Amino acid sequence: MGFWLAKFVLLGPLLRLIWRPWIAGRENIPDDRPAILASNHLSFCDSFFLPLLAPRKVTFLAKAEYFTTPGVKGLISRMFFSGVGQVPIDRSDSDASRAALATGARVLGAGNNLLGIYPEGTRSPDGRLYRGKTGVARLALETGAVVIPCAMVNTEIIQPTGRLIPKFRPRPGVQIGKPLDFARYEGMAGDRFVERSVTDEIMYALMELSGQEYVDAYAADVKKASGADAVAFGSRPEAVRELGDRHPDSRAS
Repeated sequence: MGFWLAKFVLLGPLLRLIWRPWIAGRENIPDDRPAILASNHLSFCDSFFLPLLAPRKVTFLAKAEYFTTPGVKGLISRMFFSGVGQVPIDRSDSDASRAALATGARVLGAGNNLLGIYPEGTRSPDGRLYRGKTGVARLALETGAVVIPCAMVNTEIIQPTGRLIPKFRPRPGVQIGKPLDFARYEGMAGDRFVERSVTDEIMYALMELSGQEYVDAYAADVKKASGADAVAFGSRPEAVRELGDRHPDSRAS
């Protein structure tokens, strides 16, 4: 109920009035089966615009900090994410990761649900597309759900990292790609080579859809490196790009 109130009564009309968001490829989201929406992650507001534009309810596995932050900001965050049906997950260790995957599987198994996932695991530090984590592949293989690549557009411009109030222009949007069906790998969940292959196929589809430059390094690692080298490189966006380029696992595609 909270999701539909937010989408059609409280938040949705305001977002549509101010930003006039658009969606292309809506027909690629199936009406009658569970599916995983695998999206690039450019901005905090991705989690607002993708559910707003999708024709069905989208449940995200939201980081636990959105539900546990103290103070007024934490209260508002907790009320919003709980009200729209988002599920908190702890990402601090491997056990937490397994619990998150189990939660995602329950969401997909509870009916014809849409589960939203950011395969990169965190927001892009510089607008490029980073290496995907294999959790999305594990979920697809365990549940049989199709994976639908979703490319967010312009959200990093209207609300870059660190900006509280979004800009009013340009118009944000989402490009929905063709569903990816991995039924050919049935029964192979847990095989790390298969899961890496599936994840890379998803990320390639996202790269093609979004037009982003691809970096074969984890975004979280690049963020850590940028923090450690802040004195040497400064806080310039081009400095973060240099760190991504020099990462031992990094290569453009």
